[in-house]
Amino acid sequence: MPTKSPRPRGRPRRFDPDEAVAVAQRLFHARGYDAVSVADLTDALGINPPSFYAAFGSKAGLYARTLGHYTATQGVPLAELMHPGRPVAEALAAVLEEAARRYGADPETAGCLAIEGARCNDPAARGAARALTGAAEDVIRRFVAQTHPAAAEGLSDYVVTMMVGLSTMAREGHGPERLLATARFAGRVLAQAIAADAPR
Repeated sequence: MPTKSPRPRGRPRRFDPDEAVAVAQRLFHARGYDAVSVADLTDALGINPPSFYAAFGSKAGLYARTLGHYTATQGVPLAELMHPGRPVAEALAAVLEEAARRYGADPETAGCLAIEGARCNDPAARGAARALTGAAEDVIRRFVAQTHPAAAEGLSDYVVTMMVGLSTMAREGHGPERLLATARFAGRVLAQAIAADAPR
């Protein structure tokens, strides 16, 4: 009677932190930071809690890494849209329109990961999200200040407020077309405000 050859043992699947960050990013984005537990994360990543803490330190530590990944892969590309020499009204309108497209692109991960995270309950995670949104606001303000210094604060505050609103409405179920219509309306308001501020 022929004997069965022993079943070859495969190597265990290697843990890939970069892949884990992408998986965690989608989970945080879909449910919101507060609704995701460490157990949810370890289950989704296929690792045990000791491995999780060894790799990321904490849930907030992993979230901070997902924010970096999100900015690089799905965030609104501010530097690309607000390049030197581009008219301010045109650039800011483009930022809002791109935000509308991105925030409403996928109903499962609607809105902006950083904007929504800036309202979470965990101080460390909230701080990481606010640092990112604050940096983005600073980029917008500095861009406007190059040509409209007196209006820079007001215009950047308006743009950031609109982005927060677009993110919120995307989370509420507004689709890309409706968000884009709102962004375009805001762009017209910006153009009028900037034209009124121009020296005569």
